[in-house]
Amino acid sequence: QVQLVESGGGLVQAGDSLRLSCAASGRTKSSYDMGWFRQAPGKEREFVAAISWSGLSTKYADSVKGRFTISRDDAKNSVYLQMNSLKPEDTAVYYCASKRQGYWSSSYYSSSRYDYWGQGTQVTVSS
Repeated sequence: QVQLVESGGGLVQAGDSLRLSCAASGRTKSSYDMGWFRQAPGKEREFVAAISWSGLSTKYADSVKGRFTISRDDAKNSVYLQMNSLKPEDTAVYYCASKRQGYWSSSYYSSSRYDYWGQGTQVTVSS
């Protein structure tokens, strides 16, 4: 089992930055790919960013590419999402998720492929 706890959300203005953190505990010795997803009111959960277990590969949704950066610090069992130039359409609950390594190219963007999820952190961007 892996437990994930997100933090760092809040209310900001358009153009501001936020850094989300996700702390993992439990069976963290296994190699896990990590992802960030978000869900806005009335919308389905969508992929935001992912980083492979090795940290060598990162992927982003087109809507955040160039503005968001995902990173990981395995010594701290943490993954981060640096969000710059925030827009009102980025408003959502952001979830951290993990899955066992493997089938990276066909799975990083699919929420159904992730095994563990955090409780989410709210990000609200005002215009």
